[in-house]
Amino acid sequence: MIKVGITGQSGFIGTHLYNYLGLKEDIQRIEFKDEFYENHNVLDDFVASCEVIVHLAAMNRHDNPQILYDTNIRLVKQLIDSLKRTNSEPHIIMSSSTQEESDNPYGKSKQEGRRLFINWSEKADNKFTGMIISNVFGPFGKPFYNSVVSTFCYQVAHGQKPEVKIDAEMDLIYVQDLAHEIYNIITGKLYDSEYRVKHTGTAKVTDVLKKLTYFCYTYAETGIFSDISSYFELCLFNTYRSYLDSDYFPRLYKLNIDERGSFVEVVKALNQGQVSFSTTKPGITRGNHFHIRKVERFAVIKGEALIQLRRIGTNDIIEYKLSGKNPGYVDMPVWYTHNITNVGKDELYTIFWINEFFDSGDPDTYYEKV
Repeated sequence: MIKVGITGQSGFIGTHLYNYLGLKEDIQRIEFKDEFYENHNVLDDFVASCEVIVHLAAMNRHDNPQILYDTNIRLVKQLIDSLKRTNSEPHIIMSSSTQEESDNPYGKSKQEGRRLFINWSEKADNKFTGMIISNVFGPFGKPFYNSVVSTFCYQVAHGQKPEVKIDAEMDLIYVQDLAHEIYNIITGKLYDSEYRVKHTGTAKVTDVLKKLTYFCYTYAETGIFSDISSYFELCLFNTYRSYLDSDYFPRLYKLNIDERGSFVEVVKALNQGQVSFSTTKPGITRGNHFHIRKVERFAVIKGEALIQLRRIGTNDIIEYKLSGKNPGYVDMPVWYTHNITNVGKDELYTIFWINEFFDSGDPDTYYEKV
């Protein structure tokens, strides 16, 4: 197993990378906390324990440009000093940015930080990879900080009107694709001292906003699954969904009753998917797994159910109680382990919809108890 540590583990990219590497049997994650930088001994222990260090720790924005620049350079120098003190020889992988080519403090700090690592690696005769990364987006990004996509998702999901200042064309990298690329670098499948990470898609700022607004109308307002037939649209959709407040669910169906009985339109989707139906005996729990790609809906149509969700890497459990007396549904976000329990006295009837057919060769199903 390869021992991997991630500076900036608690950040946007760091959290996704840490969770993604946790799915890999050939990776042993070495825990990192931001306060390690405040204690040489603790930082040295961390550095000495790693065979690979992914350096993500950095400040993205600050009102004072000099503080931003100085902070990012300091973090690089502290890590290099620790490498020298411990005579450690891990493969260093640093996240840099296409903003290196721009005349701004963040870009300059990334360019200078990468140069410092290159000088260290040449003198130490050690392996170094500098990743040149464009705009990264994905679930759980911090709005008004991580990316314009995060900001737009938050604003659209909360009824705010986003403002487009410059309608530039952007190369966008989905954070999970970036995590996969880093994993390939860690395991030696990819290597270049200067590696330009491939982008997931290219779009103008206004086009991204139009797509997110479309998701809001079709999905959040009408309950219809949006057209997510392209991979880039799927990535944007899963990103958008992560900004909906937890009290958005459960959603109640329109129950149509006549002399024949009742009828409920369970799922309307603008692209293909799979609908399943199950019965569950009292006291039985199904699930306790999560997905990192799939879009899934649980619809309770008869009986009493408790649905639980927990975001991977956190302890907070979200609970929803649903009843067939007033049918409703809950959708499962990516990176949330989830289950459903029959808490009633009679059989529970549940319909499941998922946006792709089950593939035993690529099930995208990872088991973890809520």
